[in-house]
Amino acid sequence: MSAIPKDSRLRYHCQLRQSEQERQAETHPLTWRLRKDGERIGFEEYCAKDGYQSVRDTLGQKTAADVIDSMKQANVRGRGGGGFSAGLKWSLTQVGERLPRGYLICNADEMEPGTFKDRLLLEQQPHLLIEGMIIAGYANHSCYGYIFLRGEYVEAAHSLALAIEEARQAGFLGSDIAGSGFDFDIALHTGAGRYICGEETALINSLEGKRANPRAKPPFPGQSGAWGKPTVVNNVETLCNVPAVMRHGAQWYQGLSGEISGDGGTKLYGISGLVNRPGLWELPIGTSGREILERAGGMRQGHELKAWLPGGGSTGFLLPEHLDLPLDFDTIGKHGSRLGTGLIAAVSDRQSMVSLLRNLEEFFARESCGWCTPCRDGLPWTAKILQALERGEGKSEYIDILEQHTLGLNPPRTFCAHAPGAMMPLESALKHFRPEFEAGIAHTSLEGVS
Repeated sequence: MSAIPKDSRLRYHCQLRQSEQERQAETHPLTWRLRKDGERIGFEEYCAKDGYQSVRDTLGQKTAADVIDSMKQANVRGRGGGGFSAGLKWSLTQVGERLPRGYLICNADEMEPGTFKDRLLLEQQPHLLIEGMIIAGYANHSCYGYIFLRGEYVEAAHSLALAIEEARQAGFLGSDIAGSGFDFDIALHTGAGRYICGEETALINSLEGKRANPRAKPPFPGQSGAWGKPTVVNNVETLCNVPAVMRHGAQWYQGLSGEISGDGGTKLYGISGLVNRPGLWELPIGTSGREILERAGGMRQGHELKAWLPGGGSTGFLLPEHLDLPLDFDTIGKHGSRLGTGLIAAVSDRQSMVSLLRNLEEFFARESCGWCTPCRDGLPWTAKILQALERGEGKSEYIDILEQHTLGLNPPRTFCAHAPGAMMPLESALKHFRPEFEAGIAHTSLEGVS
C-alpha cells in the first residue's frame, strides 16, 4: 500500500468499500446499507445505495398480479411470527369483483418479549420499509398505508416521520408516484402499547379508535378490514424484503437460503439472555441455533445453556440437544415449538424455570384483552399458581391444573391465539422440567391434625 499515491489510496479504499457493499447487497438484502456508526440513513444516501429503484422498476412496468406471483414464488413468509405466505395473503385482496381500494397496514408494534429486530430497521433504515410498502400497496390496490408503531419506540417514530416527509417531497408518496399513475400515501400511527395488537384484527380495531379486541373471522381483512375495506397487515421485516425480491427476482431470493431450508431469503436472527454478546444478525433462513449462540460468544462464564426459546416468549422451550436444528418455520414446528420472530432467549442452568414462567404468564395475563373467558380468567389463574409454586406453597393438584390449562386455553375455546401462545412455553416447560414445578409443592406434616 505504501507504493500507492495518497489520492489513489483514497480511491482504492472507496472502491473496496463499494465492492464490499455490492457483495453484501447480493447476500444481505435487509442490512447491507446500514452504516457502521448506527446513524439513520437519509433519503439521498438511501437512493445512492439503489434505493427506490424497485419502485421505478415495478410501478407501471408490472401488474399487481405480477408482483403477487413474484412474492409467492420467492416464498416470503411472514416475519412477525406467523410464517404465513405474504404473496398468498396479498392474493386474498383480489378475490371477488369490483372490490374497492383498501389499505395496507404495517405492524410495527413489536411487543413480543425478547424481540428487537424491527426496531433496527425502523430507526436506521426507514426508507426500506417505505419502499416495500409502496410496492405492497400497488400489488393490493391500496389507497393508503398506515405504520402502526409501538408507542415506546420514540426514536423510531422520529426516524419514520422524517423519512415519510422526505419520500413525499421526492414524489415517492402522494399522487402519481414516479410517473406511474399510482396514488399512495403513508401515515404514522403510534399505538398505546398493547401486546394483543399483534393480532391483526385487534390492531385494525385499535387503528379505528376502538378497543383492541380481535374480530371474528370470516370475513377476513383481505375482504373486509379497516373501515370495511380490503386490508393487508404485514410485519416490518416482511415488507422490508419486498424491494429486493422485485429488484433481483424470486429465484435469487430463494437461493439466499441455498439448501439450508425450504424457505426463501434471509432472516434477522438475534439472541438475548446470559450470553456474552447479545445481538442481531442477518443470516440465511434455516441457520442453526448453535451458530447464533456461537456468534454471541456462548454463555457467560459460570453458566450453561439449560433451554432456549427460538422466537419470543410465546414459543415453546427447546433443549441444548436441539441447537443444530435449522431455524425455519416448518422444522421448528415439527419439534414442538415455533420459529416466531427468530430471536432466541437463552436460559441459564442457574435460572429457575418456575420463576421464568411466572414472569412470562404475568405478562400474558396483563396483556389479555379480556374478550373471552378462558383467556381472561385462565391466564391470571395460571400466574397465581406459578406464584405459589415459586414461594414453595403449592398444592399437589396445582401441576395437574396447569396441564389442564395448557389443553383448555386453546382453540376452539379461545377467541384468538393469545392464550394458546401463552400456554406454549408453559406446556414445554412442564414436559422438560417437571421436577422444578414439583419442588414448589408444600409438604406439610399431618401430625397433630385431628
